[in-house]
Amino acid sequence: MALADNAGCAKPSEDFPFPEIIELNVGGQVYITRHPTLISVPGSLLWEMFTQKNVRSLARDSKGRFFVDRDGFLFRYILDYMRDQQLVLPDHFPERSRLQREAEYFMLPELVKMLAPKLSKQNSLGDDPCQSDPEELSPNADATRNLTSASVMLPSAVAGGPGGAITTGVGAASTDVRRAGFITIGYRGSYTLGRDSQTDAKFRRVARIMVCGKTSLAKEVFGDTLNESRDPDRPPERYTSRYYLKFTFLEQAFDKLADAGFHMVACNSTGTCAFAHDQTDDRIWTSYTEYVFYRE
Repeated sequence: MALADNAGCAKPSEDFPFPEIIELNVGGQVYITRHPTLISVPGSLLWEMFTQKNVRSLARDSKGRFFVDRDGFLFRYILDYMRDQQLVLPDHFPERSRLQREAEYFMLPELVKMLAPKLSKQNSLGDDPCQSDPEELSPNADATRNLTSASVMLPSAVAGGPGGAITTGVGAASTDVRRAGFITIGYRGSYTLGRDSQTDAKFRRVARIMVCGKTSLAKEVFGDTLNESRDPDRPPERYTSRYYLKFTFLEQAFDKLADAGFHMVACNSTGTCAFAHDQTDDRIWTSYTEYVFYRE
């Protein structure tokens, strides 16, 4: 077996088919851990996988590592929990619901309870409650909170201070004030043009639409259509240029920005040209375009 030859790994036997040190490939991310860690929670999926006698039934990648087809980035928190049954998440962790889904898949009921929204203020995770976590409030408590927030906002609104928009009544003061800011949309495109300028150009589809700006604004506008996998731990008040959209239609992005009150203030594009073949006049044009949107 490929893993048995690695330095520091105990060779498996019939009674103990797994080595002491195990390499895992989880969704393309490689993890190295001890066998006792993977079986530390009886009844979990990893416990079932790594206590069986038939090792050949487990999937492996091309390098002999055990393969699990799940989110490789979130698995780091699953593995941390398996080590000591505790979990500490980064501040402003944005993927609690996705991590809870992973905990359900790996059959870790205690971790699922820790990540449940209704326990976000009482569990031992030690992180601030996420804005997306619902609170179980009675109608009376909800009304009391609205009246309290209105009474706090009203003086600053009347004075024209920075605490909120100028309003004329309690009902208006309790409404949400959308924050101003910029969001930049960028994409790369290319097309091939033949020697005859009258010939129709062959366009390639937009591979990815990039989103740059403050994290909180990007999530507000695009919601679940925003892919955060390249920058998952970015706090809400920080800026990022690594987010991209799960769809490839520019008009769809523009519609979402317009619905959120943004309007375009600038755009720019750069292009380069190269010959597709040495023996033809076909040329490939590649461009990068950015659109800047602003909301007051």
